[in-house]
Amino acid sequence: MAGKKIRVTIWNEYRHEKEEEPSGESYPEGIHGCIRNFLSECDDLEIRTATLDEPDCGIPDEVLDNTDVLMWWGHVAHNKVPDDRVEYIRNRVYNGGMGFIACHSAHHSKPFRALVGTTGNLSWGDNCHEIIWNLKPSHPIAAGIPDHVDLGLEEMYGEPFYIPQPDDLIFGCWYDSGHIFRGGCTFTRGLGKIFYFQPGHEECRSFYNPYVQQILKNGVHWVAPNDFGYKNPCEAPYVKPVV
Repeated sequence: MAGKKIRVTIWNEYRHEKEEEPSGESYPEGIHGCIRNFLSECDDLEIRTATLDEPDCGIPDEVLDNTDVLMWWGHVAHNKVPDDRVEYIRNRVYNGGMGFIACHSAHHSKPFRALVGTTGNLSWGDNCHEIIWNLKPSHPIAAGIPDHVDLGLEEMYGEPFYIPQPDDLIFGCWYDSGHIFRGGCTFTRGLGKIFYFQPGHEECRSFYNPYVQQILKNGVHWVAPNDFGYKNPCEAPYVKPVV
């Protein structure tokens, strides 16, 4: 992507913030608006937002074809996303190299499940005091992040987390309830890279935490595609042997 801006689409179902007062107070511009605001601090990113109630859920073919990184937040309306949009996202990741970032309850989103191939089920509970531990500080997504981040109150997500074995386990979450969780994981699928990151409950203010913001900025840059591959993924060009 050298010399080009990374084209980021931030997708949010945008239900809680419009319908529930605590969420609306925490994110008056919507979760997607909050994320857009801090990602806009990066000069090399070109950002658009999309929500469920827009035509084609805000992600028609032409939007996805011009997206390098798709960031996803959903919770109560996973089933409202049409299967044809999910398959198009999967194809863009596998064959087009589009990066995908699943935030918080997007572990149950249709795109994340289709990409990793498992249910994404986990244990969950009420808001608890959470500490994020940096388990792999050498990873690019962990750049600039201390050995731990005290997140304050966040919704408890606990093991077992039904995902495939991650390529990298970068962050682990601990809660004062005693639960632990693999809260920052990467996967490779086809030509694309995927990052799952746990914080982001709609009633909590985790997206305002500067370290959470830095992790997501790092994540966008890490999952962004390189300049590789063929315009047509079915191409298999013939190369004459060297004599």
